[in-house]
Amino acid sequence: MNLLPSLRRGLLLVPLALHAPPALAHLGYPDTTSVTLRRGHPEDLFVGATFGAAVSRDSGKTWSWVCPEAMAYGGWRPETFIWQPNGDLLAATGATLIRSRDGGCSWTVHDYFKSRNLWPMSLAAPASTPSRLWVSTGRAAAPNGVYRSDDGGETFTPTSLQSNTPNAFDNAVYTAVKVAPSDTRRIYVSGGTPGGQRLYRSDDEGATWEEIHQPFPEYADEYSRAYDLFVLRVSDNDPDRLWARVSWKGWTYVLESRDGGRTFQSILHPESQTHDGIDEYLIGMEVSADGNTLWAATPTRLFRVRAGESAATLLPLPDGNACAQREGDVLFVCGATRVHDWALATTTTEGQTYTPLFNLPDLQAPSCPAGTPVHRICRTSWPQFAPTIEANPALPPEEPGDGGTPQPPPPKKGCSATDGLLPAACFLVLSTFRRSRRRNPENRLP
Repeated sequence: MNLLPSLRRGLLLVPLALHAPPALAHLGYPDTTSVTLRRGHPEDLFVGATFGAAVSRDSGKTWSWVCPEAMAYGGWRPETFIWQPNGDLLAATGATLIRSRDGGCSWTVHDYFKSRNLWPMSLAAPASTPSRLWVSTGRAAAPNGVYRSDDGGETFTPTSLQSNTPNAFDNAVYTAVKVAPSDTRRIYVSGGTPGGQRLYRSDDEGATWEEIHQPFPEYADEYSRAYDLFVLRVSDNDPDRLWARVSWKGWTYVLESRDGGRTFQSILHPESQTHDGIDEYLIGMEVSADGNTLWAATPTRLFRVRAGESAATLLPLPDGNACAQREGDVLFVCGATRVHDWALATTTTEGQTYTPLFNLPDLQAPSCPAGTPVHRICRTSWPQFAPTIEANPALPPEEPGDGGTPQPPPPKKGCSATDGLLPAACFLVLSTFRRSRRRNPENRLP
């Protein structure tokens, strides 16, 4: 579909929405952004999204909505979640650490970080010891540090990696924390300081840290230097092998280290191309169990890089939205319902073929018990939200005893801001742009 006529048709709807906030208040298109399986319970799946989350308790056969207003994260959306074996869900939002003790129906902000005005940026827990959590904080011009919990997030204690200088602007920002799966004593933390990018490494579970300066001379000139270093993954089998990303001049580079973070080599540069007005940049990556295949996701596409190949492969799908998460031999991939009719799929062929698992129109109304925030808040919003993803807006009948005290509806935003014309206008805009996004398949390594 030609984009210019689509834009013209969309602009015709603008007058209908002039009296309301921008459509799609939850960060643009309704898209999936991450997938998390409950450890030890693969039938339980939690999918983060720009519109809150979707949860399945039957291996993806049915999905119910969790609205963002009930998740206690305000304007900060978590990039990933951790689902513990006991059913607890946790996520670092960039401003808070949020937790649900009942599988996503009730959410609270962790008081340890809130009371200290700390901003959790990253959260990690090794699969072999899921009750041991690591949190890094990253509030600019403020004290930051790395914190450890040995009781599943009930309590936290600071490690020796702290930044609290007399001049607040000299403090480090700790962007991400990762644990080596094959040696949980090895912890990596990426960070930025006024003096440049740093990687911090511990070989004794955070008791001591080695600071490794990362000058990245290949990403520097007289005007600018590399920024936003994020450690992304550590190899399943080799604690010295890890992957990170760094940015320079608005471009993103995927890096690999095979010597414990002392040196890095660029292995992928998702070239910044503009199509449909969207700039490409890396938002996440995943690697195979042997570390020889890497998938890099941008907001609209998925690249694959195999060891020994001279070029990256741009996979034909997903198109319009992407994320990747590996569980064993299965790769879970986010997609765009508006383009290819699935929002989450699995592949066992490295992205050559997919088995759809979740499509946005199949999302159902919240299914949490009466009295929980998700039941109380999200059911009220469902009839207005459902049409934006072409789902059935009908609510299932309340079960006996579900009444309780009536609650006022939450403030309406975006496509839910008013009754009548505006939801219809938003729906038409979404339909107008459906299947309009196509891309240039070229890509190059640096």
